[in-house]
Amino acid sequence: MIELTPKNFEEEVNNAKTPVIVDFWAEWCMPCKMLAPIFEELSKFYGERLKFTKVNTEENPELSSKFGISGIPSLVVFNKGEIVDRITGFAPKEVMKQKIDAIIDNL
Repeated sequence: MIELTPKNFEEEVNNAKTPVIVDFWAEWCMPCKMLAPIFEELSKFYGERLKFTKVNTEENPELSSKFGISGIPSLVVFNKGEIVDRITGFAPKEVMKQKIDAIIDNL
């Protein structure tokens, strides 16, 4: 899982060859902690089809602000550097998978 910062964001997200999903989270956020193992499992499931990354909103507030993150956890899907969709809040693994599948199918 790649931790994003303002320094590596362009390389890891904007220049990525595949779509990228970014998990905006914080250490104090309980729903974020509940989502973390699901996000990890899904990263293995999707493999090379979707790049999974994370942004700690406490350590990188400028990225949160840049992408209008007002609630966490917030998953933002990028394709070719452009935001294509968002998933806000916690959901069980199967629901997350359905939402991600729907997003990928529309790319």
